[in-house]
Amino acid sequence: MSMKMPGTPLNRTLAAVQVVVLAVVMFAPIAWMVLASFKNRVDITKYPPTLAFTPTLDNYRALFVRTDFLDNTLNSFYVAAGSTLLGLLLAVPAAYAISWHRTVWPATLTLFARMAPGTLFLLPWFIMFSALKLQGTLTALIITHAVITLPIALWTMLPHFDALPRELTESAQIDGCRGAAILWRIALPVVLPGLVVATILSFIFSWNYFLFALVLSGFDSKTAIVASFNFIGEGVTNWGTLMAAATVIALPPIVLTFLIQRRLVAGLSFGSVKG
Repeated sequence: MSMKMPGTPLNRTLAAVQVVVLAVVMFAPIAWMVLASFKNRVDITKYPPTLAFTPTLDNYRALFVRTDFLDNTLNSFYVAAGSTLLGLLLAVPAAYAISWHRTVWPATLTLFARMAPGTLFLLPWFIMFSALKLQGTLTALIITHAVITLPIALWTMLPHFDALPRELTESAQIDGCRGAAILWRIALPVVLPGLVVATILSFIFSWNYFLFALVLSGFDSKTAIVASFNFIGEGVTNWGTLMAAATVIALPPIVLTFLIQRRLVAGLSFGSVKG
């Protein structure tokens, strides 16, 4: 019985079929969502669904003209950017120190915040922010979302700092460079690809997080992903506007992923191939 080698036409055909099937499974819902955002209510609910329809921008007009969704989207940017910056400011020095001292337990502790259910934090945070008069503010959301971004940034940066030659930092110490200066002037430029990956991942995770923003946001600090649920009612759902909102919410993560896909894959696989 002969075995087909990986380079044979049959295996190449099977690989191509697998790629096509995966692409359909992954992108068909996204394509349906985008197309539905340009359909009227009749075309969206038509059964069986059809690809032939007259595009309309009414859903986007209703989204941005009749609602505060633009402000909600800006709130999402503020929260995601602020929590990413806060998470990086805490995670990067921590990752460098953990890598330098070869101490893993502090990094493991940060995982508890990701493994624990989000509802565990809600009541203490609600009480704390209410006492501090921060309930319903963007500041509260930025601080809470940093709990998401910090572990992501920390564990993304660790393998990059582990691969940093100790001779490089030791030479800087001999030359009189100390403490934070070594991190910012010597280490960070070398691990910049990892920093980019940590930034993008932190931003995406914060952008898509729903629970904390649902409970801790106020009318003026409501994020886009929370505001999108206003289009879901008990009796009727405004599918066109909901799909338009979902498209706007999905756009930044998709664009960022495509822009840095090569660097993202390299950064995520860095720890598994170094040695």
